[in-house]
Amino acid sequence: MAKILITDKLAQEGIDLINSREGFEAVVKTGISEDELAKIIGDHDGLIIRSGTKVTEKVLENPGRFKAVARAGVGVDNIDIPAATRKGVIVMNTPGGNTLSAAEHTMALILAMSRNVVPACVSLKDGKWDRKKYMGNQLFNKTLGVVGLGRIGMAVAKMAKGFDMKVLGYDPFAAPKEAEDYGIEVTDDINRIYKESDFISVHVPKNEETLNMIGLEQFKMMKPTARVVNVARGGIINEDELYKALEENLIGGAALDVFPKEPPEDSRFAKFENCIVTPHLGASTEEAQIEVAVEAAEILMDAISGGPLRNALNAPAVSGTMPKIVQSYSELARRIGVLLSTIAPGHIKSVKVEYRGEIAEKSIDSVTLSFMIGLLQKHFDIPLNMVNAPALAKERGISIDETKNSEPINVASSFRAKVETDKVARTVTGSVFGGTQLRIIEIDDFDVEMTPAGTLLVIFNDDKPGVIGAVGTVCGKNNINIQTMGVGQKADQGKATLAISLDKEPSAKGVEALSKLDFVNEIYVCRLD
Repeated sequence: MAKILITDKLAQEGIDLINSREGFEAVVKTGISEDELAKIIGDHDGLIIRSGTKVTEKVLENPGRFKAVARAGVGVDNIDIPAATRKGVIVMNTPGGNTLSAAEHTMALILAMSRNVVPACVSLKDGKWDRKKYMGNQLFNKTLGVVGLGRIGMAVAKMAKGFDMKVLGYDPFAAPKEAEDYGIEVTDDINRIYKESDFISVHVPKNEETLNMIGLEQFKMMKPTARVVNVARGGIINEDELYKALEENLIGGAALDVFPKEPPEDSRFAKFENCIVTPHLGASTEEAQIEVAVEAAEILMDAISGGPLRNALNAPAVSGTMPKIVQSYSELARRIGVLLSTIAPGHIKSVKVEYRGEIAEKSIDSVTLSFMIGLLQKHFDIPLNMVNAPALAKERGISIDETKNSEPINVASSFRAKVETDKVARTVTGSVFGGTQLRIIEIDDFDVEMTPAGTLLVIFNDDKPGVIGAVGTVCGKNNINIQTMGVGQKADQGKATLAISLDKEPSAKGVEALSKLDFVNEIYVCRLD
């Protein structure tokens, strides 16, 4: 009998499904401590959790018969995925279960703001009857700006079209091909969202690029009547600067369902009648909780019984049975993907990869998938792997044009990737020397040999005397320790590229100082490990 432990409150439908399946038994023990969970986890085959239980390295220390954990929801911050991977424990989630609930909550907040529902309710309960004060606005013909066109963003856009709203969509990564089929105007200029929208809703993962992406600068671009909504992740909208924008009447209102720290440390937004706050209710509907419970039970039982792995977040990257050269090129391709995701900013238009020489004669599916994982990872807040990356890429309308040619160029074997965005086209070529030594050999056709590891500083600059000395001087003054430096020049064009490996991430002050050098055109910091 396979035992599935449930340690957080789960919809009964999920529990009943487990008990109805032959050979499975649900064991419900909610509210247990980390020590108790660590003690009993090895006696169970699987675990279903929500946000309350933490699956730590200590819990996973002696896994026993424990094979897989499923999160009934999206976020997996409470699971130590590296520790689980080391112990051979599969980690899964249920990303689609709360899509409609989160989208509907977004629309509920938009409607509540447009008709002043909350302050009018409070006023009437206080014995007042003030219809003029709470005059509202129709959604008809208003413009909704949707930042992030993933599952939830697209669902919000479709619902808004049902209110005859104009929908202006922007995605920092890539918009689904069907967006325009639904009447969504897709723009590559995010400032249009801020300037033209009556309502703005964010639906992007929280990462380095999206943290505080909407602040005072963006609020000043907006109409004074514009209203913003965040049902995604706390911190995407800068709360301190939102407070200032509301205080100075720069915008018409705001609605927050998520916060950088939950529960919030203060109730400062309570002073604003035009600001609605809710306690992270995006996925809090009975239907969503049933759906994620049932899905978590299904995918967990399939994994335990040797069936198909669905929504696995830590599937093996490369099989140990693959030829060593393929394993090496898979890792090289992943790192090239990470590098291109940094130095090729903007909305992805096309992706091409080319294999030359010996590697072109091998089975290279895992190499292309590894490149895809490296290229896409920063655009998602869940780990990507061989299982989920293709589906997520397809969802965003991204495909990879792959070519193979057994005739080598310059080196015996190479992998080349080109990414074209709405802002730039960038190419990186790499090779593996001696079967294990990973090397970048070209960036944008500049001959630059370097090891793709650690933290890299990539500078596109004018080719002129004194560049290396000036860069070295600024690095020294800002405590930036250079390990290696690759220099590529095109004398006929007066352009050059510097690829610098560092022993640690440079400070923002140091990068700013380098960017101010008169020969620097573009500068990027990339973390490859």
